[in-house]
Amino acid sequence: MSQAILSLQIANNTQLAQNNIQAVLDLLNEGATVPFIARYRKDQTGGLEDHEIFKIQKEAISIEELVKRKEYVLETLKELKIDNTQLIDNIKSCWDKKQLEDLFAPYKSKRKTKASVAKENGLEGLAKIIMSQKSDQINIQPFIKNNIKNETEAIEGAMDIISEWITEHSYSKNQLRRLFNREGVLKSKIKKGKETEAQVYKTYFEFEQKATRLPSHRILAILRGTNEGLLSSGISIDKQTAIELLERNFIKSKNKSAEIVKQAIANTYGKSLKPSLEKELLNELKLKADVEAIQVFSKNLEQLLLAAPIGKKNVLAIDPGFKTGCKVICLNKQGDLLEDTIIYPHPPQQQHSKSIDKVLQLLNKHKIETIAIGNGTAGRETETFIKSINLAKDIAIYLVNENGASIYSASEIGREEFPNHDITVRGAVSIGRRLMDPLAELVKIEPKSIGVGQYQHDVDQTLLKTELDHVVEKCVNKIGVQLNTASKYLLQYIAGIGPGLAKNIVEYRAKNGKFNSLNELKKVSRLGDKAFEQCAGFLRVQGKQPLDNTGIHPEQYSVVNQIAKEQKLSIENLIGNKDILSLNNDINLQEQIGKLTLNDLLNELAKPNIDPRKQEDQLEFSKNITTINDLHDGMILQGQVSNITNFGAFIDLGIKENGLVHISQITHQFINSPNDVLHLNQIVTVKVIQLDLDNKRIGLTMKL
Repeated sequence: MSQAILSLQIANNTQLAQNNIQAVLDLLNEGATVPFIARYRKDQTGGLEDHEIFKIQKEAISIEELVKRKEYVLETLKELKIDNTQLIDNIKSCWDKKQLEDLFAPYKSKRKTKASVAKENGLEGLAKIIMSQKSDQINIQPFIKNNIKNETEAIEGAMDIISEWITEHSYSKNQLRRLFNREGVLKSKIKKGKETEAQVYKTYFEFEQKATRLPSHRILAILRGTNEGLLSSGISIDKQTAIELLERNFIKSKNKSAEIVKQAIANTYGKSLKPSLEKELLNELKLKADVEAIQVFSKNLEQLLLAAPIGKKNVLAIDPGFKTGCKVICLNKQGDLLEDTIIYPHPPQQQHSKSIDKVLQLLNKHKIETIAIGNGTAGRETETFIKSINLAKDIAIYLVNENGASIYSASEIGREEFPNHDITVRGAVSIGRRLMDPLAELVKIEPKSIGVGQYQHDVDQTLLKTELDHVVEKCVNKIGVQLNTASKYLLQYIAGIGPGLAKNIVEYRAKNGKFNSLNELKKVSRLGDKAFEQCAGFLRVQGKQPLDNTGIHPEQYSVVNQIAKEQKLSIENLIGNKDILSLNNDINLQEQIGKLTLNDLLNELAKPNIDPRKQEDQLEFSKNITTINDLHDGMILQGQVSNITNFGAFIDLGIKENGLVHISQITHQFINSPNDVLHLNQIVTVKVIQLDLDNKRIGLTMKL
């Protein structure tokens, strides 16, 4: 397939300009990565953003897979000596996976079926006579032979063959497909005897809605309840409408043959076409719901990864617990583990004074500047305990989202980093380090385990991994990393590096000491010119070349030197000089490197290494609200956004249960998604509008 055809098909699927798509495809074929193209090849792609380039990459893979399938189909037809010019032309011009399979269906190698047995028994001729519907008189006698004992068996066999023809009739199948999409209703009901067990699915005990209008969370919930054996569900359309549609295509007369074909149509629809099209539509609904849910997960993950670091500070981190105690660890400014211990400030041990003494000892010994407390079980109680201690005023206290800390502590990475410590120590270290630099620590945890949304385990896992891995890569390259301090787990997400080269970089650093320049990267084993081109702009080195510690790519250094010479400034004085932004309109420079590239270069020179991550305010939860029983209808209080879905946002109120603000209760204006106005960790004011103490549910509104 030519690149022109590929770019045209992608343009049809994405509504992006074909010339920009072609530029992206050319760059990808040359070995360029998505982050590199998005950041350093803007003028070639017309300024396409990261997510648009990633979409082009995915579309290209999907279309190339379809082309391979078409090639297989055409080769199979050639081997079968099928010389149908119209069929071959239809296959060559087909760009829809379902239609391609419909066209190929009659020629696929089949397992033994009733239709194939009937053909073996010589009944295909009878089926053709009946299907033609030319005469009311059917001479069946010549077909009663061998395994066919009587007229009834002959007609049944012929009907089996007719049913196969109807099933494989691509035009009719497409008509039915459109009918299912247009009129299909997804229904669900509770399975008898499962009422108590299925309370979480109460909404779907007697439920029906137009299938293609269902929001993704409802589709996923119904399918999950069905898979768990608690609900029965399916797609329903008007049977008579579907059968009449088929009859218009196949019934040509009003005679005995036509009646047999009508019977075959009814049988075929009920036994074959309806189940297959129902399954197909359910799969499409599932995929659509997966894609929508994964987009929400991706946005949540991006917000978590781009949460602001507190920077290099000595940290005391606590993984809270009641009976098993609170695991306490101390980290230095580099995140190295200095000491670990356990305190028991809560029941049943209630060693309050002893725990205070131990905390104060650690604070003084390690000159602690910040305290990080996991927000899981006993988190609020531990925060209250720490705040009861007479701490120095400059010691900040943070509740840290600990989702995924237990995954890290039991992982191979956790064991590799701390082989001589148990999982409780590793979990506490993860809590402390993710406060210091969320991005550097969270890359060690499988993205779907970080707690990015609901239904992570219900959606297509391959699709989920592809999307979330891209989000991690996007965030790491957006921020950039210090080459001399980054872990191999962080380095592997830098464009052009990957796990193998990341390991080689760390090993080189351990053997030869810190890198003094980006150019020194070329000495790393297996790191060639292409890998250097892709990664260099996203790495930072504090060395002799000041530009190495900026987001300016080494390929642009000559332009910077030219600007410095013309402005009669040293490189050091050029960096941070906002006056050079006026050069954005310099025609010669625009022609030399491109307008968009020049704009990025000047902005980076004027404001080098500006971290886009912003620190969120810390919320002081009300001391008078410790359980759901302390809430009442109409109560107004502050909370923090803990999770966002496509149907609303969950709010941490400082108690065990999160409240839900439905999308309709977020704002008076229409919004497509809660992400339009909310972000994770945002502090919001809410009012309690619904309390269900039995099911521990809290309904909230932000429309005050």
